[in-house]
Amino acid sequence: MTQTASSPANAQQRYEVRRADLPLSCPQPSMALWNSHPRVYLPIEADGGTCQCPYCGATYVLVD
Repeated sequence: MTQTASSPANAQQRYEVRRADLPLSCPQPSMALWNSHPRVYLPIEADGGTCQCPYCGATYVLVD
């Protein structure tokens, strides 16, 4: 992820993540939580390298 600690939560609909970012959660740890949904962990490896957040609909793609 190429976001800073002050990134707004759920600002995009598609995020690329790397294995170093696992375990994957939405919103990401670098995103502000004050305006977002509760953190949920997503099983991106079990779902074939892509998954979608059940709260906000953001799609995550494992790129490595």
